[in-house]
Amino acid sequence: MGRTKTKKQAASKTTETSTVQSPAVPSITALLEKAQSLIVQCDYELAARFIQRILDQQPSNAEVKEMLGVVQLELGDIDAAKQTFFSLLPPNPDAPSPPPPSAHLYLAQISDEDPRSALQHYQAAVELLSVQLKGKERAGNNAPSDDEIELKSNIVRALIGQVEIWMDPSYDLCFEPEAERTCEDLLETALKVDPDNPEALQSLASVRMSQQKPEDAKACLEKSWISWKDLDLDHPRVPPIPARLGLVRLFLELSLYSPALLVLHGVMTADDEEVEAWYLEGWCYFLMAEQAKENAGTLDDLSWEELANDARDRLETCQLLHTHQQHSDKPLLEHVQELIANLEGMGIKASPPDEGEDESDAGDWVDDDANSEDEAEDVEMS
Repeated sequence: MGRTKTKKQAASKTTETSTVQSPAVPSITALLEKAQSLIVQCDYELAARFIQRILDQQPSNAEVKEMLGVVQLELGDIDAAKQTFFSLLPPNPDAPSPPPPSAHLYLAQISDEDPRSALQHYQAAVELLSVQLKGKERAGNNAPSDDEIELKSNIVRALIGQVEIWMDPSYDLCFEPEAERTCEDLLETALKVDPDNPEALQSLASVRMSQQKPEDAKACLEKSWISWKDLDLDHPRVPPIPARLGLVRLFLELSLYSPALLVLHGVMTADDEEVEAWYLEGWCYFLMAEQAKENAGTLDDLSWEELANDARDRLETCQLLHTHQQHSDKPLLEHVQELIANLEGMGIKASPPDEGEDESDAGDWVDDDANSEDEAEDVEMS
C-alpha cells in the first residue's frame, strides 16, 4: 500500500508540472510591429534589438534587413548601414531577386565620397523601379493607382538625385563637358515619366539658374508651385519638406519674397521646429529689409525697420533651435550669426522674450526627454 501511495504522489506532481506554461514567444509580426513603432518614436537603439531578434529567426528577411539599415543610418553607423544595404544586392547569395530599389537609393545617398558610385546606384534604382512601373501599367486600368503614382515619384527623385550630383560644385563632375547635356537628358526623362512633376520642374529651374537664364527659371518655378500650392499639405503631389525648402532658396535667389514666405508658412505649419525654415524666413526678411532701405525705406507698406526686426526674431529662434537640436549644419549657423551681427550693426536689437516664454519652451523640451524613460519601460517584448 505504501508503494501505491508513492506512485499517486508522483503522478500528482507530474500533473502539476504539466500545467505550468512557458512564457509565450513573441511572433515575428509582433516583433516587427514593435520595431516599427519604436522607429516612429525615434527610439532607434531599442528598435535595433527587436530587429535583431527577427533576423536571428529569419536571417534572409529582406524587409527587416532594410529596416536595420535605416536604423543604423539614424544611429550614425554609416559603415554598418552600407554593409546591410549591400547584403540586399547581388552578388550576395542571400540577396532577393530582384533586389529592392530602395537599397540602391540608400547607398546612393550615403556615397558622398564617391559620386560615380552614387550615380550608378541611382541609375540601378531607376531601372528596377521602371520595370515595376511597366508591370503596374500593364495590369492596371486608365486611372493610375497610388502604387503607380509612388513609383513615378521615386523614379523622378532618383533622376533628380543624379542631376544634383552632376551640378554639385564640390565634385569635379560639374566641370565635365557632358555635365550640362546629361542634366538636360535626365530631366527630360523625368518629365516624360511624370509630366509637370513639381520637383522635376524645380530641378530644371535650378539648371536654368546655373545657365544664367533667370526668366526661364522663373517660368519653371511658377509652373512647379502652381501645380500644388492650393492642395492640402498632406496631398501626395505636395513635395516633401526638403524639396520645398529648396524651392524657397530658388525663390530668394530670384528675389521672389512673397511666394517664399508662403511656402515657408506651409513648412512651419507641418514642423515649427524646422531649423532651416526659420533660417530661410529670417534671411528672406533680411533681404526684404535691404530692398526696403533702397526703396525709400518701405516694401509692401512695411518699413525696413519692421522687416529687419522680423528678420532678427526669426534668426534668433533659428539659433536657439540649432543649439537645442545640436544641428549638424555648421555653415548655416555661421550665416545666421553673420546676419544677426549685421542687424546689430544696423541698430536692430533682439526682441525681449514674452513673459513666461522661456519656461514654457523649456517645459516642452523637458517633457520630450522625460517621456523616453516611460517609453523604454513600456516595452514588454525586449
